[in-house]
Amino acid sequence: MRLIDYFDNSAAGHPSKVAFVQPDGSSLTYAQAQQQSLRIASAIEGAGISREGKIAVYSPNDARAFIAMLGIFRSGRIWVPLNARNTVEDNSAFMNYTDVECIFYHSSFEAEVRQLKASAPQLKLMIGLDDRSGPGPSLSEFCESATAAIPDLPDDPLRPCNILATGGTTGRSKGAVWTDQTWETLIANFWTCNDATGPAPVHLCVAPMTHGAGVLALMLMPKAPTNVILDKVDPAVILGAIDTHGVTHLYLPPTVLYALLSSPELRTKNLSSLRFFLISAAPVAPERLRSAVEVFGPVMAQAFGQAEAPFFLTFLSPDDHKRGLAAGSDLLRSCGRPTMFSRVEIMDEHGSLLPPRSVGEIVARGCLVMKEYYKDPEATRAVSGFGWHHTGDIGFKDEDGYVFIVDRKRDMIISGGFNVFSTEVEARLLAHQSVQDCAVIGIPDEKWGEAVTAVVELKAGANATADELIAFCRSTLGGVKTPKAIEIWPTLPRSPVGKVLKRAIRDRYWEGRSRAV
Repeated sequence: MRLIDYFDNSAAGHPSKVAFVQPDGSSLTYAQAQQQSLRIASAIEGAGISREGKIAVYSPNDARAFIAMLGIFRSGRIWVPLNARNTVEDNSAFMNYTDVECIFYHSSFEAEVRQLKASAPQLKLMIGLDDRSGPGPSLSEFCESATAAIPDLPDDPLRPCNILATGGTTGRSKGAVWTDQTWETLIANFWTCNDATGPAPVHLCVAPMTHGAGVLALMLMPKAPTNVILDKVDPAVILGAIDTHGVTHLYLPPTVLYALLSSPELRTKNLSSLRFFLISAAPVAPERLRSAVEVFGPVMAQAFGQAEAPFFLTFLSPDDHKRGLAAGSDLLRSCGRPTMFSRVEIMDEHGSLLPPRSVGEIVARGCLVMKEYYKDPEATRAVSGFGWHHTGDIGFKDEDGYVFIVDRKRDMIISGGFNVFSTEVEARLLAHQSVQDCAVIGIPDEKWGEAVTAVVELKAGANATADELIAFCRSTLGGVKTPKAIEIWPTLPRSPVGKVLKRAIRDRYWEGRSRAV
């Protein structure tokens, strides 16, 4: 199926159902959203944008941005999400790299769009999502020209739909090209992991719609969800929205989950409507996950994926989380088992697949894997060695097929000749009652080569010393893995999607050296 078909099927079956609730409380039905997306697609068709032209959307979470995205899919053009939290320089580089011809933007980014235009000679058209004067027509003005016939696109599983930035924490982002086949496999994997017979979802979009929240909204489309949109991450507002709207489905990265668990509002709101609380983007500390299951109930779920193979390569179900609470269970350290339409294995550096409990690189096969890196065949070949997609994550599978992420290749610390996996040390630190978040890295050391070092952000109002935290780690980790030093920072640097930027932390210690290991 084409990606737009999932939305149209829901609009046909539920035209009067609320599709979107805006941050200001206003709403749009499926019929209204469909008509708007049809006008946008027609206007795109008549605007002279090339047949597989790239169209960016640059906006905070907003229904109009999502509907513009639907119009792009409907027109057969390729959606390029620009992260609202990125710097202008990063967005400019990604927009130029992906050959963006047109951009839909929110008025709050007008100044940034003017800067983007100055550095993007190929940009033909800028369309303001809200009706304010700007460097191009407003959405209403643009749609006045909507007279062109919309092409009835044939089914083509390999037709590109979007180009998603890979993150860029180790340099400029590459662009992962997703096709209709990528989306079809993603949606199929999602619904084999979830109850497809229950009532329609109420989905809270609070993470950036350019990434996880927007992808989850599209995965939910076959069930005509109501998408409640928040334009900022505020634990009190998130908890209040769950209570007010009866939210059933929610995606958050671990950092926001930790903030919810620390919120004084947590025990004052009715959270019983939740049926599916998905955590992804980074491994979750088992102790925090245990607290989440106790607080939110048997609704917690985890998925493992990346821009190159999105979300549902593996899945750790709510039932798995319940079983993981048992004494002696390691399940809360797992990211789940491979999903129905994905193959996930562990590979050594010579291309051999490894048996249970052997540590190696996590690799994947199947239609969930991206088509390619945009305009980068060399990088595509490099990540596809031995006929498998290489995730860059180190891990193992147990005898029951559960996958455990041990570390990223680049995050492994070699201290005194021993491999130290930073995630294991981070999990221990996150079990301390005063720690909100942390990052464990190796820093240059004449004796050890790399000295295990932690940078910690404390919870609001909490107190802990470096010596106290080191002793807390040593009690279970032993001398090799225990940080040689711990620094306490007011806040940790984070990416636009909330991941702690270890590269930015590492750079402070390795600056001026000829190599970073």
